Amino acid sequence: MKFKKRILYAFLLLLILFIANIFISTGFFRTIENKFEGEVLQKINIPGAEDFAISRKDSFAIISSTARKNIPNFNQEIGGLYFLDLKNDDYKPIHLTKNFNKPFAPHGISMIKKDSIYIIAAVNHTLESENIEIFSLNGKTLTHKKTLSNPLIFSPNDIVLLDENEFYFTNDHKYKDGITRLAEDYLGLSLSNVIYFNGKDYKEVANGIAYANGINFDKKRNLLFVASPRKFLVKVYQKNNDGSLTFIEDIDCKTGVDNIEFDEASNLWIGAHPSLLTFAAYAKGDKEISPSEIIKINYKVKGNYTIDQIYFGDGSKMSASTVAIPFGNIILTGNVMDDHFLILKKK
Repeated sequence: MKFKKRILYAFLLLLILFIANIFISTGFFRTIENKFEGEVLQKINIPGAEDFAISRKDSFAIISSTARKNIPNFNQEIGGLYFLDLKNDDYKPIHLTKNFNKPFAPHGISMIKKDSIYIIAAVNHTLESENIEIFSLNGKTLTHKKTLSNPLIFSPNDIVLLDENEFYFTNDHKYKDGITRLAEDYLGLSLSNVIYFNGKDYKEVANGIAYANGINFDKKRNLLFVASPRKFLVKVYQKNNDGSLTFIEDIDCKTGVDNIEFDEASNLWIGAHPSLLTFAAYAKGDKEISPSEIIKINYKVKGNYTIDQIYFGDGSKMSASTVAIPFGNIILTGNVMDDHFLILKKK
């Protein structure tokens, strides 16, 4: 009898430790304080502005917007790409894809300039398939060029263009649904990956990532950065000539990092979720708000970096922040499901 009790006590202890680890590893006990040395300059009424791409040379931003009610959504979501002129302060977005004649729910996006036009890639979630849409932007005219589909485009989240026909993207899950997907989310199983496309072939170049999310490439330093929000990490890789990656290190960010952008000094700016369990409840519609955080990482070399907190909020002004891009004295900030996004002004 004593042996059975010991087994029971040991099981209960393991269960308590297991549950405690879920709460601790997702930031549930973190104290949320409102902090920002600046002000909200303007609200822009575009729903679910999850990702941005910016041209500093031509002073405009592209916004990926999808009206989300909850996650997961079993109906086809509706979204679009918007143009935002940053040369003046009226900040009136222009809908670029209102005539796009297929289901379009954009998620992560990327943009590069080629000659006099821009190439834009957008992850597109439809009920039938997961695709990557390629567009060209000439002035304020967006033209759809092609749709890319492949079995390795399985659960795409974000994408970064290296050239017109070369990119990396993240798959944030290995499993689509069921208990295995729940295990990925709540147990933090490191099963997602990064895929490289060289213009002809797709291949896996990194794996063992817990919820591979935002991705970006620093061409000057030949470094690829990948966000792993479930582990609160930014993973750093060196790009090799054949597109393969060499892992360098993990940056412990202590928050659920989402999309990754750069400022003019190559610092990383990241929208983040400080409490992943609160975010999960918010995404399902069980909570009205979810806290937001913006961090800046000054990454120099392996083991030499600093992390600064730029914005911290309880979600009453902005819930579930996903992206932040500085431009002059403003910061464009996106989110998962708010009916607007914020333009912040730094002091």
